[in-house]
Amino acid sequence: MQPDERYGRRWLRATSAVFLKDWHAELRTRYAINALGMFVVTTISIILFSLGGEPASPEVLAGMLWVVLFFAAMSGMSRTFVMEEERGTAMTLQLQAPASAVYFGKLLFNLVLGAGLTLLTVVLYAVLIEGFVIRSYGVFIGVVTLGSIGLAAASTIIAAIIARANTKGTLYPVLSFPILLPLLMTVINATRLASEGTSWADAGGEFQILISYIVVVVTTSYLLFEYIWKD
Repeated sequence: MQPDERYGRRWLRATSAVFLKDWHAELRTRYAINALGMFVVTTISIILFSLGGEPASPEVLAGMLWVVLFFAAMSGMSRTFVMEEERGTAMTLQLQAPASAVYFGKLLFNLVLGAGLTLLTVVLYAVLIEGFVIRSYGVFIGVVTLGSIGLAAASTIIAAIIARANTKGTLYPVLSFPILLPLLMTVINATRLASEGTSWADAGGEFQILISYIVVVVTTSYLLFEYIWKD
């Protein structure tokens, strides 16, 4: 077996071990799952009562959907690295796993968490919010998928940056908003297009922006994570 192949296998084992550690810890405590679930249900209920049965434009409904997803992600994904500092396991993790394996293990955990969050939010939103109609399901599924990946990617690196700060709860949304603003503007517009029945060709520009955003965020995070993680 070649050295590169042995390293690749060790890296994959370390990445999966980080993911499984976080997943088992989450299943024991259910902190993020409960926080995300309660936030989504409460926020959609508030939106429902605020609308009071009045019709809203596709732009407003698309914007409210992604506002719910944004703040729900802020409430659940911010603890990805914070819990390592609180439990005193960050140093052990630094010694046991390569920095890139830690990053991608945490990213994978946030992707799974974000997928569950997005599915729950979209289902509840579609069932409870009158007037939210999707006419182009392919475009909508693509937007929701890429949007949730972008949210998870940005949330992971921001969580690593603020993990050792004293004001974690305040600093996380402050740093997240300017980084996620291009993503939010794009997914809101693309969701509006999906509700209007826009074809894949007409929505192609939005998908190019989303894919470019994800590639840039993941690549930059990978290159900078070791300095963030070990400083």
